[in-house]
Amino acid sequence: MRVPSWLIVALAVVMAIPCGWGLGVIAAELAVGRDVGVLPAATIPFGVIGAIVFAVSSVATPLRRLAVLTAATALFLVVG
Repeated sequence: MRVPSWLIVALAVVMAIPCGWGLGVIAAELAVGRDVGVLPAATIPFGVIGAIVFAVSSVATPLRRLAVLTAATALFLVVG
């Protein structure tokens, strides 16, 4: 049975939320160091939007986009 590509893209969008959250926090830490204060409130939305745009774009196959977002989320969980 073949999984429809729209379902894989929908899963990629779901995985884009924690991935984008991690990207936003990383961006805030790179900007000001470990004591970020409220800066992630400004950077997290940009990370989430960027990850969602990547999830729905046609840069790669839907399965590859899902794999990239899942791997990035797992990496943020392990490192964080």
